[in-house]
Amino acid sequence: MMNYQKQLDRLLENLEGTPSLLLHSCCAPCSSYVLEYLSNYFKITIFYYNPNITDKKEYEKRVTELKRLLKELKGKNEIHFIEGAYEPDRFFEMAKGLEEEKEGGSRCIKCYYMRLEEAAKEAKKRKFDYFTTTLSVSPYKKAEKLNEIGKILSDQYKVNYLYSDFKKKNGYKRSIELSKEYHLYRQDYCGCIYSKQERMSRYE
Repeated sequence: MMNYQKQLDRLLENLEGTPSLLLHSCCAPCSSYVLEYLSNYFKITIFYYNPNITDKKEYEKRVTELKRLLKELKGKNEIHFIEGAYEPDRFFEMAKGLEEEKEGGSRCIKCYYMRLEEAAKEAKKRKFDYFTTTLSVSPYKKAEKLNEIGKILSDQYKVNYLYSDFKKKNGYKRSIELSKEYHLYRQDYCGCIYSKQERMSRYE
């Protein structure tokens, strides 16, 4: 298996200038460490596209927390923000027949693809040097699969994908520390109704 963190380390060591990065974000806690880490190397624009967050109040709460974090986070370079379309119907259409899948299964893989493809399209349209996602900081997300999808979309849309596994170097632990420091709302499920139901069933 490829060590995506080492691959990222090599790229950062050899960067010239300060390239632009479109960073797909799922929430403020997952973004906290990634932004702290990468804002020293890139001009970052957050792209918030998460139709899987099917509860509108939950969606808006996460957007608000992310915007607050961007205002308060200290970093070398300024961070910008783009909010994608809120399309829960698109998520439900994608998830048809996969409702009973466990978290991390094929429904989640298709969800990764849907969100990353939107990021790739946005990166191409706005002529970013790179695109990537915060998703790999979570221990529940498969970095290998995310990077495989990133490679496919990079080839398709002709935009560089920033390979990564942000849970490495204690990234997940640092995200928890930063969440406490900035008093961030930390949800206990990924976002979709199916992951929420699965999480709730564990406490029954």
